[in-house]
Amino acid sequence: MCLAVPARVESIIGEEAVLDYGGVKRKANISMLSEVKAGDYVLVHVGYAISKMDEEEALSTLKLWDEMLRVQDEV
Repeated sequence: MCLAVPARVESIIGEEAVLDYGGVKRKANISMLSEVKAGDYVLVHVGYAISKMDEEEALSTLKLWDEMLRVQDEV
């Protein structure tokens, strides 16, 4: 099973971006995407941004992640 996670682009240096995963900052390669800028949302898989996401879709997905993690904590 593959897993990709949405993240917000904080800054870009060359082909690498600093991403915000809900407060956690990590770097990822953005060379597979064109026209990505700070403030955009991207879908990340194993350290590579694989697609650009609409902000509404990204926020909706992040909300689902949050709900799943809360349910897991309750178990």
